[in-house]
Amino acid sequence: MGAPDRDRTPRRSEETIRARIAEGGRALVALSGGVDSSVVASLARDALGPECVAVTLSGPAVSAREVARARSVAAAIGIRHVVLPVDPLVRREYRENPEDRCYYCRGVETSVLKGFGAAQGVRQYLDGVHLDDLRDDRPGLRAMEEAGFLHPLAEAGWTKADIREWARTRGLPNADRPSDACLASRVHHGEPISRALLGRVEAAESLLLDRGFRRVRVRVRAGAARIEVDPDEVARLETEPLATEITEEIRRLGFDPVTIDPGGYGRTRLPVVASP
Repeated sequence: MGAPDRDRTPRRSEETIRARIAEGGRALVALSGGVDSSVVASLARDALGPECVAVTLSGPAVSAREVARARSVAAAIGIRHVVLPVDPLVRREYRENPEDRCYYCRGVETSVLKGFGAAQGVRQYLDGVHLDDLRDDRPGLRAMEEAGFLHPLAEAGWTKADIREWARTRGLPNADRPSDACLASRVHHGEPISRALLGRVEAAESLLLDRGFRRVRVRVRAGAARIEVDPDEVARLETEPLATEITEEIRRLGFDPVTIDPGGYGRTRLPVVASP
């Protein structure tokens, strides 16, 4: 089944989504802990009861916070939840970090998910892709489709706004939480990816999250790091002595130089400047 056409897909009701899921039989939902996959997990639980399972993947590119969030969401939904280890670093193409890195990562992940699902008698594999995701070329999405994953929200014409609205009415704990992405997305394409580098990125972002910043990215290139936070939190991050404390702590993790993006997350895409 090809991806839906985002310009032609009419918005369908939650009842229609549940009915489609129910028709498909026993299901596996790839649950990242984000709101999109959480909504699918909730709808699948409604449609199939115990005949569905949510699976979260853990590995070097997945932060411990994200796995913990998935556990919390699954408990709130009341869906059976399993965490499986996965290591995309086994793929040379992934380690080399080309522009289509996500394709190779998803290839490894879908293999793990389908191997688990086959042993569980799973008949359909569901993800949280929605209509807005279809705007750009997404190599990871292509890999999911090649593996036979279905996109209930995109097929029903739901946008991100629709998903958040539904999650609020259902009382999901992550309804308004910012979207996240794997740790490898912080590494500039062409820069080799390693377990050690991903661990340092996670540690750097944890320093910011522990200080109450809501959404953070520590983007790295050639040893340098650039910190991004939400635009309305840049002023707090730039306040002394916090700015110096944060940059010094991240520098001690092995990044140099360390800079703060003055535009904030999503506003600018300044180059990460490496040390001379």
